Amino acid sequence: MADFQNCDSCISSPLELFERVTAQGEKVRSLKAEKASTDEIDAAVKLLLSLKVKYKAATGQDYKAGSPPVDFSPMSNNGPTTALDEDFVDPWTVQTSNAKGVDYDKLIVRFGSSKIDKELINRIERVTGKTPHHFLRRGIFFSHRDMNHILDAYENKKPFYLYTGRGPSSDAMHVGHLIPFIFTKWLQEVFNVPLVVQLTDDEKYLWKDLTIEKASEYAVENAKDIIACGFDINKTFIFSDLDYLGMSPGFYKNIAKVQKHVTFNQVKGIFGFTDSDCIGKISFPAIQAAPSFSSSFPQIFKDKKDIQCLIPCAIDQDPYFRMTRDVAPRIGYLKPALLHSIFFPALQGAQTKMSASDPNSSIFLTDTPKQIKTKINKHAFSGGKDTIEEHRKYGGNCEVDVSYMYLTFFLEDDDKLEKMKQAYTSGALLTGELKKVLIETLQPLIAAHQQRRKQITDEMVKQFMTPRKLAFDF
Repeated sequence: MADFQNCDSCISSPLELFERVTAQGEKVRSLKAEKASTDEIDAAVKLLLSLKVKYKAATGQDYKAGSPPVDFSPMSNNGPTTALDEDFVDPWTVQTSNAKGVDYDKLIVRFGSSKIDKELINRIERVTGKTPHHFLRRGIFFSHRDMNHILDAYENKKPFYLYTGRGPSSDAMHVGHLIPFIFTKWLQEVFNVPLVVQLTDDEKYLWKDLTIEKASEYAVENAKDIIACGFDINKTFIFSDLDYLGMSPGFYKNIAKVQKHVTFNQVKGIFGFTDSDCIGKISFPAIQAAPSFSSSFPQIFKDKKDIQCLIPCAIDQDPYFRMTRDVAPRIGYLKPALLHSIFFPALQGAQTKMSASDPNSSIFLTDTPKQIKTKINKHAFSGGKDTIEEHRKYGGNCEVDVSYMYLTFFLEDDDKLEKMKQAYTSGALLTGELKKVLIETLQPLIAAHQQRRKQITDEMVKQFMTPRKLAFDF
């Protein structure tokens, strides 16, 4: 990952990109020949795929070994772009060279979604009679597909349900993983609807160096963290793909329908798969698509095939659901609606998202108060100046300051947040003082989560994960 970031600044032409892809391809082959570690090979392959995507973005052509680019037209509606201009976002990698983070307005244009504007937020408030969540007010959930259809259905007393998920790649989740669940819980409460939560333990087995047993174990541990967010057991079904697929013909039938209507070329184009990827990866997108259709859950929805689905998720998951929305009408289903969140930045800065595999980039839900304090003081990227004198004179930059960014997620008081922004920007508030506010915000929040999680028994997890009728009649 660092290698990729460092190379961004030196890739200035399609030919240089071509040469870089070629060199990286040779590196992958030599690592495989030398029987290098799985992690090392996976990292090299991920970089190769990222470079191929950048090459296609810069030239409009797929990379072909031995065929350097001659004439090329960038795949953009906004005139020529270089690889440097583009943020790189897919379901596995988020990368940008901008300290402010990903340009989400550009991403909306690129993905073809719609901005969550003041008009939509006001409509949500009118329809629900509730103050919009601060994630909506502050643009943390910033983009949508067909949210107005959901509100139309709700106003006409038509049911819908929520679907979100988690890829259990480790036993400890980090604070960034809480974002979709905090928001989903709010949506469930204000709209009073069923929720299904998919744990993609099969995906993590296919992508990571994990045994099936370990992936299943992580799914159960992650389920405890999700339950600890406060979901209602009578309105929520959590399922692991490895378990549920074997007991639900409706789920598998929908997977097969999606698989039949998406070609190998399409998934290669959407997800960047190559001929050397295992067939499990190539067919997996259909498994993430299937919960978008109510007939995947006959125990909840009986034989109803027309219950609309709303999916709150981070924007990097959108490729799965663009594919799903394309397939849905062809197999007789409604398109799922989506609400997209921005990424939760790594402690080191907004150029990449927080990762569970890098302990120093993340604040985990298992961290002690002391660990939280140390990580923020030591690693949180600062938008302040080098000396107190300079900071007092010129002020800090909230747009790149990670502590301020985290407070936009977790400090609910709008007035307090605005006062801190003004004080930091003017230089009245120092970086250390801003970090102290964040530490004092996160420590009790995580301690409270840990207390709730301690109360979650294996029996409770089993109840949440048992296919059953929920507290709704369809």
